Amino acid sequence: MSPPPIRTQPNGPPIVDVSRQIDEGDWGRYQRWLIALTALTIVFDGIDNQLLGVAIPAIMQEWSAPRAAFAPIVSIGYAGLMVGGALAGLAGDRVGRRTALLASMLLFGAMTAAAAFAGNPWHLTVVRFLAGAGLGGAIPNATTLAAEYVPRRHRPVAVTLTIVCVPLGATIAGLLGIRVLPLIGWRALFAIGGVIPVVCALALLRVLPESPRYLARHPARWPELARTLARMGHPTPDGARFSDGAESTVQQASVRTLFSPRLRLDTLALFAAFASCLLAVYMGFSWLPALLTSAGFPAAVASLGITAFNLGGVVGALAGSVAIGGMGSRVPMLAMAVGAVAGAVTLGTMPIDASRPVLPILVMLTITGGLINAVQTTMYALAAHVYPSIVRATGVGAAASVGRVGAILSGYAGAVAIDYGGSASYFWVIAAAMGATFVALAMVRRHVPRTARARQGVPAPAE
Repeated sequence: MSPPPIRTQPNGPPIVDVSRQIDEGDWGRYQRWLIALTALTIVFDGIDNQLLGVAIPAIMQEWSAPRAAFAPIVSIGYAGLMVGGALAGLAGDRVGRRTALLASMLLFGAMTAAAAFAGNPWHLTVVRFLAGAGLGGAIPNATTLAAEYVPRRHRPVAVTLTIVCVPLGATIAGLLGIRVLPLIGWRALFAIGGVIPVVCALALLRVLPESPRYLARHPARWPELARTLARMGHPTPDGARFSDGAESTVQQASVRTLFSPRLRLDTLALFAAFASCLLAVYMGFSWLPALLTSAGFPAAVASLGITAFNLGGVVGALAGSVAIGGMGSRVPMLAMAVGAVAGAVTLGTMPIDASRPVLPILVMLTITGGLINAVQTTMYALAAHVYPSIVRATGVGAAASVGRVGAILSGYAGAVAIDYGGSASYFWVIAAAMGATFVALAMVRRHVPRTARARQGVPAPAE
């Protein structure tokens, strides 16, 4: 029988097991508020991530530059995502998830605003790399915070509600592109997209607490932990000591831990799944507006196309999180990957040009984008489940960073595919990437279990 969350000692202070205290409690109003605040940071991440894709047609026109000139800019931004995800994931496990998240937010906001002053491709390349480092650093730490604010049985939903804000933010960017871009230009778009997250990050310094499970490992911060637990509805005795019973087998945050015998196969499978799925995601993010404009559609339709792709992702991710909550992650995620392949193949066989009706194209972009983004979003919940708390930000950050290889490749693959065979080759590349994602996800051993098992107290294998 498991020990109680609070253990009394005859000659010493009571000991509070933070992981059991949270995992066996309810998902209260304060925790929902914290998930909303964490999700807000990722809304801005999604907006700033998408702005370049929305703005490329306008920048091409202003600078009289060909599409190929933007492939290095797109790819270097994804290299920044890769670097930022790896470094900020390690930082989150060592100096705190909240600290690393808000620092990342300040960086990508400031650098997005700086892009408004770019006068040439070299300047835009530099600020895009730095903005990418901030964008990549925000996601693993927001994922970890969301996972550690709530009971384990609600973890997939909490993480998905947070990460679904990437396509939600991208949808907002697409809508801004429709309204703002023709009126005040791409520079104002970058300025607005950069200043707002900087202001928000400064405000969150006062209201967003650190992860309780991170605080449990730092005795100097136990008073802060006691206040956070009390606000979550878990008051603790005065003078209590804190522990995290789920971390007894892992002593230090280290990348090497990800390749220990019990985690190695899942780590490699997650790396492959993230890389292939992010290739598909960023093929859409970066090149879909350019594809539609090259097919003869006006800029408003191009912005509407990327909005449909991302809005479908919001709906698909939410539906996927509900399915995972009831069925576990293996069957729903594999089914969504197969559906994404079918959607991309269908788009690859459709004639896409301005002489054709636009509604069927938008419908298929919504469905396909929904399935692709649903797989990608729920993949963060899967990674948060696979890794124990002490290396959770490191593990999620490493998977996301390796996945940025796919994003980097998309910067060139999208331009080459469109120039080579137009929409057909573009969507066939996406279909192949999602097929590889299916294979990688099938290899993961520690999928999220059914909710019924979690409620019966069956521990996650990695913990």
